[in-house]
Amino acid sequence: MAKILVVDDERSIRNTLKEILEYEKHEVVLAATGMESLEVLTKSAFDVMLLDIKMPEMDGMEVLEKVVKEYPDIQIVMISGHGNVDAAVKAVKLGAFDFIEKPLDLNRLLVTIRNATDRSELITETKTLRKKINKSYEMVGQSAAITLIKDMIERVAPTEARVLITGKNGTGKEVVARWLHDKSHRGEGPFIEVNCAAIPSELIESELFGHEKGAFTSAIKQRKGKFEQAENGTLFLDEIGDMSLSAQAKVLRALQENKITRVGADKDINVNVRVIAATNKNLEDEIGQGRFREDLYHRLSVILIHVPSLNDRLDDIPLLADFFISQICEEYGVPKVPISGEAIKELQSINWTGNIREFRNVMERLLILCDKNIEQKDVALYARPLGGVQK
Repeated sequence: MAKILVVDDERSIRNTLKEILEYEKHEVVLAATGMESLEVLTKSAFDVMLLDIKMPEMDGMEVLEKVVKEYPDIQIVMISGHGNVDAAVKAVKLGAFDFIEKPLDLNRLLVTIRNATDRSELITETKTLRKKINKSYEMVGQSAAITLIKDMIERVAPTEARVLITGKNGTGKEVVARWLHDKSHRGEGPFIEVNCAAIPSELIESELFGHEKGAFTSAIKQRKGKFEQAENGTLFLDEIGDMSLSAQAKVLRALQENKITRVGADKDINVNVRVIAATNKNLEDEIGQGRFREDLYHRLSVILIHVPSLNDRLDDIPLLADFFISQICEEYGVPKVPISGEAIKELQSINWTGNIREFRNVMERLLILCDKNIEQKDVALYARPLGGVQK
């Protein structure tokens, strides 16, 4: 059930609403003025606010503006005995969930509160899910290289500059891309990822730009491409060094003109997308071999960020081990498992060809196979099951 703040200068209406809503198992708090409601909000959180418009000192519209700005998660339902279309439209534009005229229709009121509560719960669930997702993409480390990357992200993220991220497989290029997105003004928009290496060359253009019905044999209906899906957000082109030359030409046009054309269509579509690209290849070598367009490279590489391999940041292994142990134990619903200093040194002696991705897998393996603690002997026994080499 919801926690509801009722704000009305008429005592009889406040008490009637309290009685009705508490009968429906809601928790209700009352306020007689706009100023009193703002004071109540500083002390407690609410799901829904029923707010009268005509009140002395501070009217409901003033309160609405302040609450929307300072407490954006509260769903506000405006109530008024002087309702009109203009007032309702203004309230909704200012951020109200709904507008109900007095005398209040009980059934409509309860339905509106239920819908507002559902929306409030959805917002809370979305925020919780976003926190979990963001936690999965934390950038862990205090080495000089990682500190430099974090500083670069803080400078670059608020801009519209395109970024090219380089580094070996498993180093965390996607983490950098997500940080750039989350810290930008596009952070509330979509983050759309395309793995250019995983899509056959004959399908990459349809994947990126979409297609019209009948554009090719299997195009049974119109489909939006990744550029359109990323509207007002970020498009992350992972492993762009594997993209076909024909697709590169169309991506170049999209970056130059902010327009795309679906496969099988003649009409241009305007797009508002920030492009971040990543590759494990040396694109300058690829340009020399004729496999990558030099003009596209210069379009993408306004900012260059190189993510070092794990072997180049061994000082971060203690922090990484602690982070992944905490994360995995939380996922498994078990208490956090301690790891010894000798085990950490053993982890630092390994040649991490798979980088962070391999390291996380090893930590999960250790947590599954070890007893109460992770010791040096456990790392020696389980970390390299295929006989991986030490440095």
